[in-house]
Amino acid sequence: MAAPVTNPAPPPAAAEAVGGRAPRAAGVARHRGDGVVAWLFLAPYLALFGTFVLAPIVLGIWISLHSWDFTLPGKPFVGLDNYADLFDPDSVSFDPFWNSMQATGIFTLFSVPLLIVVPLAVALVMNEKFRGRNLFRAIYFAPYVLGVAVVGVMWRFLLDRNIGAVNSYLDAVGLPGDTAWLSSVPAAWVALVGVTVWWTLGFNAVIYIAGLQDIPRELYEAAEIDGASRWASFRHVTLPGLRPVTMFVTLVTVIASANMFGQSFIMTNGAPARETQTAIFYIAETGLQNFQMGQAAAASWILTLALMLLSVVVFAVFRARGQVSES
Repeated sequence: MAAPVTNPAPPPAAAEAVGGRAPRAAGVARHRGDGVVAWLFLAPYLALFGTFVLAPIVLGIWISLHSWDFTLPGKPFVGLDNYADLFDPDSVSFDPFWNSMQATGIFTLFSVPLLIVVPLAVALVMNEKFRGRNLFRAIYFAPYVLGVAVVGVMWRFLLDRNIGAVNSYLDAVGLPGDTAWLSSVPAAWVALVGVTVWWTLGFNAVIYIAGLQDIPRELYEAAEIDGASRWASFRHVTLPGLRPVTMFVTLVTVIASANMFGQSFIMTNGAPARETQTAIFYIAETGLQNFQMGQAAAASWILTLALMLLSVVVFAVFRARGQVSES
């Protein structure tokens, strides 16, 4: 008897050509479904980002191009006049704005190095093993949790020329006890920088400690076997290992110092003679007190561009140092 004739299975290529449309369509649909799910997860962040970042940026640019007084209905378009006034030496806004930029530069110049070096020294000590280490870590970090209003008011009383505890202690040990910490320069800058370092060094120290713990212990053991001293290990192992962390700390500290407002506003109120009025202080006063929001917005964008340029310089410096170290 002849064997029954059966249809042989089509080859894979033929099967895909004949019946492969459905699987491919299912795969495309599943891929599209995954994309929809991803956008649904991103939607809350995008909504917050658009509301609190993109919208203020666009509105700030729009306000800077208008004579914007929010107490009046008319807000005429003035183009770049607000920016031109800030660069015109004959304008009434020129001196106050650039004096505030100078004050911001002075504060940043003196506070940033201290907020890089002092927290690093604290982190090196706190990274060692000794009894009570966690307690000391908490003590150094504790001031950072205080608000700027608490810090400013507290130190305003402590540094008061007549009733402040600081002058009382200085007088008790035979040092000048009548220093006008809040109403004379350079004493006011010493007070502002010193208070800021005391207040914020804990944050940078924690970042440094995290970076120190990420450096492989084997590198220190190899350096010790090669006979390297502690200073040599610090230079050739610790500092290169902390380069990304140091760049982050530097950028964050520069931006935070350039945006200093609360300490100056509460402790010195810009005294003496607006010497300690920072750029943010000037912007807030111009916009919220003098109702010149257009000019305040223009000043804020000039400060923003200066910070962006400074950030690029910091990136370039760290990148160049990294290339030199690798070579």
